[in-house]
Amino acid sequence: MTGPGGALRAMAVLLAAAALIAGASRGDGDAPEVTSGPTPAATSQATPAAATLEATLTRADVIAVSVEGEPGAYTFDVTVRSPDTGCDQYADWWEVISAGGDLVYRRVLLHSHVDEQPFTRSGGPRSGGPVDLQPVDQVLVRAHITTAGYGGAGLRGSPSGGFTGSFSPEGFAADLETRQPQPSGCAY
Repeated sequence: MTGPGGALRAMAVLLAAAALIAGASRGDGDAPEVTSGPTPAATSQATPAAATLEATLTRADVIAVSVEGEPGAYTFDVTVRSPDTGCDQYADWWEVISAGGDLVYRRVLLHSHVDEQPFTRSGGPRSGGPVDLQPVDQVLVRAHITTAGYGGAGLRGSPSGGFTGSFSPEGFAADLETRQPQPSGCAY
């Protein structure tokens, strides 16, 4: 039996193939340019469409952030979409980072959310301490997944201005991945 991850991967292969076929048949009467000479060797590099699709299937995205509370003691409600398959692959935390790359707050997630996608979890005084920010402090909110680390979509904003601007955190503050707190395991 194929699990949720297998079904998503199969769908990714089908969508990538469809994108390649659509790209090859332009429909405008122009045939792709053919040159003589040796055929280029196959490479492991994916097409941009396939790479984007693969990233979607392996990365955790922050899709919404809301903030309530007082300066210096905010609670963040963060909505994450992730391709959780169980303890073998799940979004294991979301975090708030300063524009300079410093860890402000991390909300550790102790189990997968296979049947709850997207999911929202709070972080603040009720769950590990307040998010210590001032109303106009610009921060980034991103998620982490056990199998691929960082790299999904995140949101940028401030407690007073809201979180609407997206960003791709690939490579940004990657050293935070080893910082505490860390998950102590996965419950399910």
